[in-house]
Amino acid sequence: MSENVIEIAVQNSGGSEVEKVAVDLSEFDKCKRRQLLKDAVVMYLANKRVGTHDTKTRAEIRGSQKKPWRQKGTGRARAGSRKSPIWRGGGVAFGPHPRDYRQSLNKKAKRQALRSALFSKLKDGEVKIVDSLSQDSPKTSVFNNLLKSLKIEGSCLVGVSEYNQNLYLSSRNIPRVKLVPVSEFNAYDVLAAKTVLLTRESLEILQSRGGDDN
Repeated sequence: MSENVIEIAVQNSGGSEVEKVAVDLSEFDKCKRRQLLKDAVVMYLANKRVGTHDTKTRAEIRGSQKKPWRQKGTGRARAGSRKSPIWRGGGVAFGPHPRDYRQSLNKKAKRQALRSALFSKLKDGEVKIVDSLSQDSPKTSVFNNLLKSLKIEGSCLVGVSEYNQNLYLSSRNIPRVKLVPVSEFNAYDVLAAKTVLLTRESLEILQSRGGDDN
């Protein structure tokens, strides 16, 4: 078997191994692209910032414009206004104001970053595969028991082939667990999760698309 091909156990909902699947890492990438991954993570984090922070300048502070005391002869430092930044209650000099932190990467870079992130997770053995995921009704306890059966602890990104309301409602209240279709995967979510859980079908989708994200 090639060094680029790894075997991953496919488990059922009870945690028992049902088969092994061979995954060719070259379908995703040839190596970890550290700089590209950093650029992608910085972009996704920056785009989450609201940028509504604001401080008042001396022009926006309410108060008198009157000079506190005369310029000379008092023995005190010269002062022109009680709204000066060096006075308590005065304006803020060079403080933050609303701004847009948004950054961007082109589509090709985003796709390559996702491929590299998946390559990294597969290489490090942080990807688990379950034969199928389905629930007849939304129950958090059932989904939580599934994670325990698969011995998944900590943060987990669950990738499914398509949106399933029962699975989504069952997983949304579990801390640090995010369930999304693999078509919505991005490099940041993949890297941020301790474990990536995929169904057999969703793995095949990623392999066929080469980690393509929209």
